[in-house]
Amino acid sequence: MNKQEYIDTAEENLFHVYNRFPVVFDKGEGVNIYDTDGKKYLDFASGIGVMAFGYGNEEYKDALKNQIDKITHTSNLYYHVPMIEAGKKVCKASGMDKIFFTNSGAEAIEGAIKTAKRYAYNRDGYAGHEIIAMEHSFHGRTVGSLSVTGTEHYREPFLPLMEGVRFAQFNDINSVIAQLSDKTCAIIMETVQGEGGLYPADPEFIKAVRKLCDERDMLLILDEIQCGMGRTGSMYAFQQYGVKPDILTSAKALGAGVPVGAFLVTDKVASNSLVPGDHGTTYGGNPLVCAAVDKTMDIMTERKIPEHVAELTPYFESVLDKIVEKYDFVTSHRGMGFMQGLVLSEEVAPGKVVAAALEHGLVILSAGKDVVRLLPPLVIEKSDIDEMYKLLTEVLDTFVK
Repeated sequence: MNKQEYIDTAEENLFHVYNRFPVVFDKGEGVNIYDTDGKKYLDFASGIGVMAFGYGNEEYKDALKNQIDKITHTSNLYYHVPMIEAGKKVCKASGMDKIFFTNSGAEAIEGAIKTAKRYAYNRDGYAGHEIIAMEHSFHGRTVGSLSVTGTEHYREPFLPLMEGVRFAQFNDINSVIAQLSDKTCAIIMETVQGEGGLYPADPEFIKAVRKLCDERDMLLILDEIQCGMGRTGSMYAFQQYGVKPDILTSAKALGAGVPVGAFLVTDKVASNSLVPGDHGTTYGGNPLVCAAVDKTMDIMTERKIPEHVAELTPYFESVLDKIVEKYDFVTSHRGMGFMQGLVLSEEVAPGKVVAAALEHGLVILSAGKDVVRLLPPLVIEKSDIDEMYKLLTEVLDTFVK
């Protein structure tokens, strides 16, 4: 079939809940991805932050092939080696104590919410506790994760959602304090807001929230599904702030291409929250995805991926500075590490830039109402950043009036 025939077949059979771009991707190599017509694209989206090592890493592929030859599923009624090895390595890298593997980031958020509510129930002896979340946050599409997502248009069609959620302004501690009640059991936020527009937490803010949680025996849930796993220049972004969450969610690059997520907790939370029968998953943490996580952690450590991101970030940001200086309608850039956004003025829509970039052979993303988002594989080099600059400026030139 040609490209249009593939697209027509997809539209006949797939539930239309995505406005997909008119391209059919077929294979990847390094930091490039190819469509069914053989056209090459420089990938600065990495599957929305998933493909940490780009495409075709031999060590990673061999680990999955070897596990397929052994066993791909057991259920969580039994132990298996890949889960044991992966769990040990993720706990060590994050500094957390216990891990629960899920199938996705949204399920990790669901587990985090349940854990926080169970912790408060055990402490107080009654239910009905509340959670403070942040405006402009994004935590997922399930009912629970959508309930703590601070963007109204995502929530509105599905009301009523989970009760007991209050929204505060990100990076405004007084706003958080104003939402506190005697029922508050947890505060959830992204360490770096992704979909909301690439906003890192201010150091003073995240430390103040940590202090507030300590004072009131509330749990701090940090969502690092997008900003974790080396993307900001440390294995997890919170490690650059001198704080530690009570619950941490992880996914996307955790498995570098397979559908896996996790939530991690401290020993204190693990000993005073969920018990057998409270939570579960049939597929979560199966041998195949855990073999991927295990190898991902090895590659992250052995190739010093977070250190590579930290080392190359100043160059990446200097190139973004050039773009801001070159175009009047690009007002600024913000982000951390390889999680960067170019802020556009109202006259240029990010979606149009993303679509035009695809035509020019560059895969990028949007975020919020005014941001072009760049989430490249963590293995890019200066030459890849230079190529991105060349392609993106060719695109942006077409928007100059």
